[in-house]
Amino acid sequence: MDRLTRALSAVFTYAFLGIMAFLSIFPFIWMILGATNNSNDIVTGKIGIGSALIDNIRAFAAAVDVPLVFWNSIKIALISTALTLVVASLAGYGFEVFRSKYRERVYNGILLTLMVPFAALMIPLFIMMGKLGLIDTHWAVILPTIGSAFVIFYFRQSTKAFPSELRDAARVDGLKEWQIFLLIYVPVMRSTYAAAFIIVFMASWNNYLWPLIVLQSNEMKTITLVVSSLASAYYPDFGAVMVSAILATLPTLLVFFVMQRQFVQGMTGSIK
Repeated sequence: MDRLTRALSAVFTYAFLGIMAFLSIFPFIWMILGATNNSNDIVTGKIGIGSALIDNIRAFAAAVDVPLVFWNSIKIALISTALTLVVASLAGYGFEVFRSKYRERVYNGILLTLMVPFAALMIPLFIMMGKLGLIDTHWAVILPTIGSAFVIFYFRQSTKAFPSELRDAARVDGLKEWQIFLLIYVPVMRSTYAAAFIIVFMASWNNYLWPLIVLQSNEMKTITLVVSSLASAYYPDFGAVMVSAILATLPTLLVFFVMQRQFVQGMTGSIK
């Protein structure tokens, strides 16, 4: 009876996981199939391989300056990710290592910003960027993302697992604090950096609302804005929309699959 119960439990478990996996991957499969069909077939819900892929690619290339759009997205995502990791890792390390009277108050104040919806910050941010003369520049998109409270929280929690013996031994050897951070902390916490890189890169790459507000010229727009503009046209070409959606998805998929092992290690708190 116990063996039968375990077998039935395994069957139901794998059946449930299989259904969830199918529901998760089906939209992406439908998007790939849709890229091979014309707009009418997509609207009618055709699920199958068509013959309009080349035409859809040509339509997308004719409507969009593809190299420029991808360069804008890559530029914003990489700079935002690099600056966010630097600021957040320094802040997380400092909040955990250095003790002061107001440390927890400042840290709790930063965490409280997580409860403020972005919609409440849009107007003040827009006014600030306007006074700085950064409207319709990529820096207007990059700067508000640097001080991420969530990433600071993530680095501080990960720093709790950092062996204090390494830091104490380095101090005994005469290393300064910045040398300990660069030469010991960063290499040891590389899986944490990898996980944070994926999280921040994907959030920056898929960022839509704020770039839509501050990027006003076509030369500055990102791939997410282009996909939205193609889909919201008066007579949208859904074949071109599917091609653009696939191209917009590929970089994040590539980053995740290349760094998935480090991502799992970083999210589970593994330190080597």
